[in-house]
Amino acid sequence: MQIKKFTAKTLKEAIADMKQEFGDEAIVLGTKIIENYANGIEQKLFEITASVDEEELIPVSKQQSKNSSVKSFESEMKNLTEKIYGVSSGIQKVSKTVSREIKSGNINENILNEVREILLDKDVKNKNLNTILTKLSQYGPLVNHSNKEEYIRSIISSMIPTSDFELNNNGKPKVISLVGPTGVGKTTCIAKLAVISKILHNLNIGLISIDTYRLGALDQLKIFSEISNIDFLVAYEPKDITKFMRKFKDKDIVFIDTVGRSQNNTKLLNSINDFLKMTKIDETYLVLNSTSDYKILLDVAEKFKKLNYDGLVFTKLDEAISFGNILNLVTEIKTPIKYLTNGQVIPDDIIAADSEFIANMIYSGKIN
Repeated sequence: MQIKKFTAKTLKEAIADMKQEFGDEAIVLGTKIIENYANGIEQKLFEITASVDEEELIPVSKQQSKNSSVKSFESEMKNLTEKIYGVSSGIQKVSKTVSREIKSGNINENILNEVREILLDKDVKNKNLNTILTKLSQYGPLVNHSNKEEYIRSIISSMIPTSDFELNNNGKPKVISLVGPTGVGKTTCIAKLAVISKILHNLNIGLISIDTYRLGALDQLKIFSEISNIDFLVAYEPKDITKFMRKFKDKDIVFIDTVGRSQNNTKLLNSINDFLKMTKIDETYLVLNSTSDYKILLDVAEKFKKLNYDGLVFTKLDEAISFGNILNLVTEIKTPIKYLTNGQVIPDDIIAADSEFIANMIYSGKIN
C-alpha cells in the first residue's frame, strides 16, 4: 500500500491531484484544512491523505479504458474499513454441514459461564444473552476455549439486521432524510455521506436543511457545501421542499438535514413531518448516539416511528465503552443498521454497516 498527502487551494483540486497520480482506486484516509502564510497573507489550503494498493498504480490513461462502473457505497466503505482498521468483513462462519452433525447438550459449562460474564460486561440484555448461549450450546463439544469467539461472533452476526444502499434507477433523485434527537451528529453524518457521494463517486448531490433553529447549524453546512462544491438550500417552511425538489430534479441524491428534537415533544416531531411529507422520501435514517442508555435508545426509537424511518445510524462509537445496546435495540425493533460513525473527520469516520464487523465490535468492546 502506498500513502501520500495531497495539498491544494480547494478540496476538489486536491482530489483531482490524488486521482491524477493514484487513479480512481485511491482511498481517502483523511482531510484537514491547513493555514498557510505567504508574504504576510493568510491562505487556507486543503490537505487529503490518500492510499492505494501498489498493484492498482497503473497509468490513468489505461484506467480510463477500463469499465467505469460505480462501486456501491458498501463496497467502497467496507474496503476503507479494512484498510483503516485492519478488520476484514469476513468473520469465519460455522460450516452448515458441520452444524447439522452437532449434538447439543455437551458443551463445557465453564465456557458458557465465561461467555455469560463477557456479554454481561458488554451490556447485552438477558433476552439476547440467553439466545446466544442457547445457540452456542447447540454446537456441543465442537466449541472449546480456542474457537469459542468464532462461534459467538457468528451467532451475534446472525442477530443483526443490516441493509445496503442503492441508487434509484427511475431517473429521479434518491431522497434521504436524517432524523433524530439533538446532538447525535446528524449534520456531520450527512456531510460524510455527501462528500463520499460527490468526491469518490462523482455523483450529483443536493443538500437541503430544515434546521433553522440550532445556532450555527446552517453555517456548518453552508461552509461544507462551499468547500465541496455541493448545492445547498435552506427550507424555512414546508412548501420550500416542493420548490427545492424541482430545482434538484437532475440530482442523483438529495440529502435532507432535519432539526434535532426531543422524542418527548410530539408537537415538534409533527412539525418535522410537515416538511418531509412535501416530497417522496426514499429512505429515512434515525440517527442514534451509541453512548446512550438502552432505555433511552428504545424510547427514542419508539417515539420517532411517526417519522417512518427505515434504517438506523449509530454515531459516536469512539466515545462508547460498550456496544451491547446496539444488539439490544436492533433485536427489539427489527430495523436494519445502515451506517456507523466513529469520529468527526470527514469523510473518514463512517463505516458501512456490516453484521460481522458489528458482532466483532460488540463482543470485543473495540471498534477494531
